[in-house]
Amino acid sequence: MTEHFDVLMVGAGLSGIDAGVRLSQNCPNKSWAILDGRENLGGTWDLFRYPGVRSDSDMYTLGFPFKAWDDRRAIAPGDVILKYINEAAKEFGVDKKIRYKHWVKRADWSSDDSCWTVEAAVGSDKKVKIFTCNFLYMCSGYYSYKAGYMPEFPGLDEFKGQLIHPQKWPEALDYTDKKVVVIGSGATAITIVPAMAEKAEKVTMLQRSPTYVLGLPDWDPITEVIRLLLPGRLASGINRLKNVWLGVGFFQAARRWPNAARKLIRFHNKRQLGESCDVDVHFNPQYNPWEERICIAANSDLFKAIKSNRADVVTDHIETFTADGILLKSGEEIKADIVVSATGLDLVPLGDLKFSLDGEPWAPGDSMTYKGMMFSDVPNLAQASGYTNSSWTLKCDLTSKYVCRLLNHMDANGFQYCTPCNNDPSVERLPFVDFSSGYIQRAIEKFPKQGSKAPWKLYQNYVLDIFALGYGGMQDEALVYTGVDSDNTSTEVKRRKFG
Repeated sequence: MTEHFDVLMVGAGLSGIDAGVRLSQNCPNKSWAILDGRENLGGTWDLFRYPGVRSDSDMYTLGFPFKAWDDRRAIAPGDVILKYINEAAKEFGVDKKIRYKHWVKRADWSSDDSCWTVEAAVGSDKKVKIFTCNFLYMCSGYYSYKAGYMPEFPGLDEFKGQLIHPQKWPEALDYTDKKVVVIGSGATAITIVPAMAEKAEKVTMLQRSPTYVLGLPDWDPITEVIRLLLPGRLASGINRLKNVWLGVGFFQAARRWPNAARKLIRFHNKRQLGESCDVDVHFNPQYNPWEERICIAANSDLFKAIKSNRADVVTDHIETFTADGILLKSGEEIKADIVVSATGLDLVPLGDLKFSLDGEPWAPGDSMTYKGMMFSDVPNLAQASGYTNSSWTLKCDLTSKYVCRLLNHMDANGFQYCTPCNNDPSVERLPFVDFSSGYIQRAIEKFPKQGSKAPWKLYQNYVLDIFALGYGGMQDEALVYTGVDSDNTSTEVKRRKFG
């Protein structure tokens, strides 16, 4: 039996819960549901269970603007974040609208019916269930939940120890007094290394190239004073605004004066590590700050682990795995009982669904993104995606509110669907994001493109997006609205075919 909703959302993580709250607040007459393939809500924060898992940005900006973050720690542990998401879902009634174990496989748009047909595999037996909706909102994140990225390591069959990817962490893993090697230098590795060093005999972070790392406290006095003196929502809002401006300011300054930013971070690393580590070898990236994401070591825990000799950093390339560890290109061998491959995620656009438009296959890489949230020549489809240089939820919340404005605008004017269309031949197609990180570059061609100018360009700037998404008019030249006359004939503001 087919179920119909006005709006169907895919994914019950941070962005999905945010979307549900905004839809219930701003479009109270719309019917909607959230489909999620997992057994619990929370997305990333329910999936990842590795030691030390935590936010890599502050919770005043990663959290919801409609629910105060009242924990003292702004850089928060994963279990605390998951509890917060569950509380928000229950408080606003979103938890009652989630369909669990609904793994969405495909979505097909019909112009004749002005709706999407969505196919989901339900339950342990993967029974197919069909839904229809007028508007499809993808809140499924940007990576595959099935498995992370695992390189083909030479000699792995010889290794007698255990190889683990953080995305599939064994619940009962005992690493007490074990020799551990963590391959990688991104946010996950920088979190895992000090956490495992508390029990392991020694933890080595093995990296091919360094990453920028800042050691910051998980709270600050100004934030704490505001939190203690003012009511919860007001305090959280002020701290959110403060941290937004600090983040935007630091990003813009680093991109404008990269040499100065590099020197400042190097000075910070030297103060943190002293003579315990060669900063110029292990914390001196070849790229400029914010050409890849800067990592946060909460309470400088990574640096403390290195200084205490519970952890160390090796910058080298893997020659091959051996029976007892890893042989490096330099000839050094690192002994290991456990190897953690913190080598990144397997990125997929729009939940890796198979899409079609009026019977013709469509791939996200064929389109450009409109304001970073809709797709050229694709009707009534939006995605919630965040920033690469700031907290994910900031952009997702703006997107959800824009979707609500769009739905209300179509209702008020008798339109069934809206299609972004690029009619400007001077707009160049550019990669979705300008980031050199390996996990992004591996998948960049699968993702939609951005354009060389508005409204197709991604500015990665929350302040600009407040105006573009929060206050921008709904009569954009790039938007084509379609209504249906009484004789069921489609009428458009402009005519444009898909493709």
